[in-house]
Amino acid sequence: MRTTTTRGRVELNAVGMTYTRGGIANQALAPSTLVLEPGSFTSLVGPSGCGKSTLLNILAGFVTPTTGQATLDGAPIVGPAPERGVVFQSYALFPWFTARGNVEFALKRHPLSRSERRDKAMHFLAAVGLETGADKYPAELSGGMQQRVALARTLASNPTLLLMDEPFGALDATTRQTMQALLLDIWSREKTTVLFVTHDVDEALYLSDTIHVMAANPGRIVDAFHDGAARPRDISVMTDQQVHDRHRILELIHKPH
Repeated sequence: MRTTTTRGRVELNAVGMTYTRGGIANQALAPSTLVLEPGSFTSLVGPSGCGKSTLLNILAGFVTPTTGQATLDGAPIVGPAPERGVVFQSYALFPWFTARGNVEFALKRHPLSRSERRDKAMHFLAAVGLETGADKYPAELSGGMQQRVALARTLASNPTLLLMDEPFGALDATTRQTMQALLLDIWSREKTTVLFVTHDVDEALYLSDTIHVMAANPGRIVDAFHDGAARPRDISVMTDQQVHDRHRILELIHKPH
């Protein structure tokens, strides 16, 4: 059982994003309000171009919203910071560093000795089941293994909020299921608030406490589904409520808005 955590409360208050190119304004995200409770696992689903990645990038601090404000534990989000870790679909590993070297590099911003960085890197590589591959370079690792390194690198900074943008989208079905189970295991132990962007409704239902459905033109949240299914869950079996929610979510995604 997960214990209660008080860190990691996220609030978006009327957060919107409009890009202007060549004098033409494009509203990527209409003013949106959203709350993520500490330690919760939330997914965003929706069609391409509906603002999922824009919303995540605002929380990461990569872009500044044109309206509203996003906060983490009451503090305004301004620019990237270690307490907000990001895992992308592309692994973004340094090819000239080993798996351990990639994790250690992320720890150089912390006041740790070289031996402390090494020990911490090995701890998190072990947490993702990759301690035996610590001395291998990215080119020597499969896609699933590279994503494990990327996850270990992010977790090593002890983030309060974990932002994941289609992290398993490039993996084959078997590896994807393995990574999903690994993520849930780590989440249950680390108690990190997770926001997970995916196009896969079944993945969202398996992983999440809450699923927010987004629509495009402009990007916005149109509905939310709360999943009370017991954990651990069986990825091959859905509850009646999950079957109902799946049908409704797919309707919303394909419905013209």
